[in-house]
Amino acid sequence: MKQSQLFTKTKKEAPKDAEVISHKFLVRGDFIEQTISGVYRFLPLGFKVLKKIEEIIREEMLGLGAQELYLSALQNKNLWLETNRWQTIDPPLFKLKDRHQKETALGSTHEEEITDIVRKRIKSYQDLPISLFQIQDKFRNEMRSSGGLLRTREFLMKDLYSFHIDERDLERFYEKVKKAYFKIFRRCGLRSLCVEASSGTIGGKLSQEFMVPAETGENRVLICKKCGYGANIEKVGDIKSCPKCRGILEKKNSIEVGHIFNLGTKYSETMSANYRDRTEKEKPIIMGCYGIGLPRLLATIVEVHHDEKGIIWPREVAPFQVHLISLPSTESRKVEKVAEKLYKDLQKKGVEVLYDDRAKSPGEKFTDADLIGIPVRLVVSERTLAKDSAEVKKRSEKKIKLVKLNLLNSTGYVR
Repeated sequence: MKQSQLFTKTKKEAPKDAEVISHKFLVRGDFIEQTISGVYRFLPLGFKVLKKIEEIIREEMLGLGAQELYLSALQNKNLWLETNRWQTIDPPLFKLKDRHQKETALGSTHEEEITDIVRKRIKSYQDLPISLFQIQDKFRNEMRSSGGLLRTREFLMKDLYSFHIDERDLERFYEKVKKAYFKIFRRCGLRSLCVEASSGTIGGKLSQEFMVPAETGENRVLICKKCGYGANIEKVGDIKSCPKCRGILEKKNSIEVGHIFNLGTKYSETMSANYRDRTEKEKPIIMGCYGIGLPRLLATIVEVHHDEKGIIWPREVAPFQVHLISLPSTESRKVEKVAEKLYKDLQKKGVEVLYDDRAKSPGEKFTDADLIGIPVRLVVSERTLAKDSAEVKKRSEKKIKLVKLNLLNSTGYVR
C-alpha cells in the first residue's frame, strides 16, 4: 500500500477526553474514531489490526476442534424469559420494539441463543462433546464508557461454547481452552495471568479471567509470588496471604482480556437442553463458555507496547510488517526509482509494506512512522544509496543499520 493512497490522517493532538495511552495513540494514528459515547469506528489501519487479531483467535479456536457459526444480534425475548435474565442481566439489555410493537434486544451475550440451537440438535450422548464459536458484534448498555476501546458499548467479541456429557469431560476441554488462550495472548505480544474471578450475571460453578498487568488497568488482582496463585479482588476481597500456600500476595493493576466459565447445568436445566445417556436416561448437558473482546485486546496491546512517540506493534498483529520511507532529492529521481523497485520486490516476496511516497518532509514522515508503529522501518535516501544500502531500524529499538539493498530480502532484515 502506498501511503499517498492510504485513507488515513494522523493527528498531532489527542482528544481532550482521552485518558489512557491506547485511546490517545489509536486516535492520533487514525486507527479509530469515536462516533458516540462508547462506540468507535475502525478506520483502515485499525481494521487491519483487528482482522489480524481475529485470525489469530480463529486459528486457535479451530485448533481446538471448535466449529464456527454466526448468531443474530437481535435476540428473541422469549429465550431470555426462560432463563429469567430479561430483567436481571447487568448491564441491562438494549431493548427495542419493532413496527409490530414486539419487544426484542441487542445481544450482549449469547448463552440463551446457543443453548436453544443445541437443544434442538443434541439428543444422545453420542452427539457429545461439541464446541461452537462465533466472532460477532456485542452490545453492552454500560453506564459509563471510558478508556477508549477498553470499555465500550458496542464491540466485537469471540464466544466459544462447549457441551459435554459430564464434568470430567468439561474440565479436560476447559484446560485445553486455557492453553489456547495463553497462546493467543502470546501471539499478540502479551504476558497474561489466569486468576480466579466472579461469574457475575453469566453465572456457573466457577470462572477465571485472563489479566494483563498494566498501570492503566481498572482491575485489581492479587498474585502470589511463591506459588503463582491469582485472583481478582472482586472475587476474594483484600486478603493478606495466599489461600493455597500462605505466601505474600502482590497487588497489581491489570486489564481483563479474556474470561472463561464452567457453566455446569445453569442454562441446560433452565432451558431443558438434555441428552440421553447409555441407559436412555435423560440428563442435562454440561456447558462451558469462553470469551475474548477483540477491541479491548487491541487496546491492551497498545497499553503494553508503546513509547513516548507512539505505538510499537508486535509483528503478528501489525497492520504492515515494513514501513518503507523514501526521502527523494529535488535534483534526481534515483531515490524514488530504487524505493519503488524495493517496494515491488518486497511485495512479490509476500511482505506487507506501507510505502511512504508522500511529498512530506523527512521529519513528518518519521513522526508518522513512530506514531503508527510498524515493526520495521526502511529508509532510502541519497545518503544510503551512496553506499548502495537502505537504512533499517526496528520500531522497538534505537539502533539503526545500513544494509545492502541486495541483502534485504535474503537475510531476514525485513521479517
